[in-house]
Amino acid sequence: MFDRPIDLATARILISNDDGINAPGIRLLAKVARGLCRDVWVVAPEQEQSGASHSLTLSRPLRIRKLGPRRYAVDGTPTDCVLLAINAILSDKRPNLVLSGINAGANLGEDVTYSGTVAAAMEATLLEVPAIALSQHYVERSAIHWETAGAYAAEVMRRLTASPWPRHTLINVNFPAVPPDEVTGVVATRQGRRKIGDGISQRVDPRGRPYYWIGPVRDEVCDAPGTDLHAVTQGKVALSPIYLDLTNREALAALSKVFP
Repeated sequence: MFDRPIDLATARILISNDDGINAPGIRLLAKVARGLCRDVWVVAPEQEQSGASHSLTLSRPLRIRKLGPRRYAVDGTPTDCVLLAINAILSDKRPNLVLSGINAGANLGEDVTYSGTVAAAMEATLLEVPAIALSQHYVERSAIHWETAGAYAAEVMRRLTASPWPRHTLINVNFPAVPPDEVTGVVATRQGRRKIGDGISQRVDPRGRPYYWIGPVRDEVCDAPGTDLHAVTQGKVALSPIYLDLTNREALAALSKVFP
């Protein structure tokens, strides 16, 4: 555990995302963060990196572009952004908290293994900086209720940072796809089950060559109480602690008997 709460008034906060430096969600998150403290930095990808997961750019050099005071763009992944921000841009003083998002679309269930939003928070966690990933759920072809994330994000951050922080753990926050006055609560949840990518479409380009498009079709379980999916579909803000040690302890115990 980090042995003390985070004093947001005196903290240094780093913000990143996977939707890109100019996305509306990161502008909203920066606004919320600046309402909590004065030392807020934004380091985000030049271009959208949705689905980039926890990928790191190793095959080419990376460039950092300063866009304004405490605002930078990196021509790489969300992981690259957090790594460069903590070890280069903010090397004089590490951030006390990393916020990633606010993503346009939920990161629920198995989404966390694909999400660049969650990956930015993972990188911070690996670098031993407390981190929160934030996402705003929305229904396809409907307006995004950014005002819901805007109404609840600050209070969620205050409450999460008011207690000691568990090591190797990030907090994944999902705001429901309803207006603020229809939110039914804020709850702690476990990771649910939701798989993206089964809706693959095969098409043919103008030159007669086949190509494939990975669609948004999901196989998801929304009726399992206690999960992030169930909470969000019930109009609740879902907070899920994601632990970065992926070891299956039960399987390890069984394997240890086979390979003592």
